[in-house]
Amino acid sequence: MNCRVFYHDHCFDGACSASVFTRFHRECIGTAREFSYGGLMHRAGSLFDEAAFIEGENAIVDFKYSASPKVTWWFDHHQSAFLTPADQQDFLEWQARTDAAGGIGAGKPVHGGKFYDPAYVSCTSLIADVARDQFGFDTAPLAELIRWADIVDGARYESAEAAVGMAAPAMKLTMVIESSGEGFVPRVIPLLTEMSLQEVLDQPFIQAELGPLLERHVAGIELLRERTTLERGVVTFDITDKLTEGYNKFIPYYLHPAATYNVGLSRSSFRNKVAVGTNPWTKVPVAELANLAAICERYGGGGHARVGAVSFPPDKEDDARKAAAEIAAELRARA
Repeated sequence: MNCRVFYHDHCFDGACSASVFTRFHRECIGTAREFSYGGLMHRAGSLFDEAAFIEGENAIVDFKYSASPKVTWWFDHHQSAFLTPADQQDFLEWQARTDAAGGIGAGKPVHGGKFYDPAYVSCTSLIADVARDQFGFDTAPLAELIRWADIVDGARYESAEAAVGMAAPAMKLTMVIESSGEGFVPRVIPLLTEMSLQEVLDQPFIQAELGPLLERHVAGIELLRERTTLERGVVTFDITDKLTEGYNKFIPYYLHPAATYNVGLSRSSFRNKVAVGTNPWTKVPVAELANLAAICERYGGGGHARVGAVSFPPDKEDDARKAAAEIAAELRARA
């Protein structure tokens, strides 16, 4: 039996989640002869291709729920984990059946499990804790990976300067993963199961990508310096005229430390994206901050309480721009 792992593509936590799941499955479940990987992206329309699921085991990590009967494993920590109420009901029914059978395993071979907890900072740490506590998985060899997944996905950097400075290996890997082309991340995931972050970064195929991306990062800082505007605590910018697959989302706070939120418009090959974020270093009390996932859900997107996004088709730039303006106005009104 083979196992195909679907993960949030172009995302450090997504790649780390796939890596931790692979090692856990290999060491504790042992039913897969080999693993393959498929990246998933938030986009307008259907997120899943039923034909992509294999006849063996299918796992989805760090991404929305699929009610397909072919999906045997699922881990997620996003507040907006369910596309529809029917998907959430399917998950709850699966939980009820599992509990009625005595829980995961129940003395029988384990062929799958579904786990959801939006309280987790990263999906990587959710997988690690479930694997350790319920299956006896030794997470110690992956401690560096798990720690940095929490830092990156939870924006737990010391400062905006640290988040933009790219000093740590994890930061450089994040940049490469977020900006990589088709088929790149599946080459990285198996390395993350066995190597330190520095050893992964030192791989020639990664180094070949790193130099140009560091130059683009510096150019991105200057672009956003020109395009960002701060008004009543909200930074806004529009770079839809610059086709880009990613930029450092902390640059707006590096340039505008007084900002509470940022609402950015960007365009890639497959979508127009409205990215909405909260300044991790804001002095505004947590109780007074907006739930960005809830706001983005109204436009068909989602995310976490402090960061979210909405995807529009490539030909719906005007709709994306309208949504960004409305979200920015709502956040300014809160200020």
